[in-house]
Amino acid sequence: MSKDHDSDVAFIRALAELLRENDLTELQVKRDYGEDDSLNVRVSRHSPLAPTMAAMPQMHMAPPVPQTPATPQPPSAASGDPAQDPGAVTSPMVGTAYLSAEPGAPAFVSIGDTVAEGQTLLIVEAMKTMNQIPSPRAGKVKRILVEDGAPVEYGAPLVILG
Repeated sequence: MSKDHDSDVAFIRALAELLRENDLTELQVKRDYGEDDSLNVRVSRHSPLAPTMAAMPQMHMAPPVPQTPATPQPPSAASGDPAQDPGAVTSPMVGTAYLSAEPGAPAFVSIGDTVAEGQTLLIVEAMKTMNQIPSPRAGKVKRILVEDGAPVEYGAPLVILG
């Protein structure tokens, strides 16, 4: 920690508050003070949503299992987990997802839109920086899995392309 202990404690408290306000499970920051003086902070908490979200795919998996021999399901439908869908575009960072450039503006994409590789699908705000999330390939938007202004975790599925 730097020589200004009180400032570091206040910084860590602010990070914890940011974690709580945005329903994040983890936040990691490195603060450089000088050549051999830095503060590395990792703040994390147990997410009450994690067990619920983990249980949801199991509920979706139960009905298709008896039908699997009679009706083959594509891998994404069998797993029930959108992150496992081959067309899933996942969040490269923890932050807040925005579907348009500003409030009231049209969304970057809508379900059914055809997108080109590199086209902006949405924005993830992290640490007051707006990060455009580009389409990794051309395709059609099958599903949008996040709501405007919703917090997202690293690796969370955002959009499914077909």
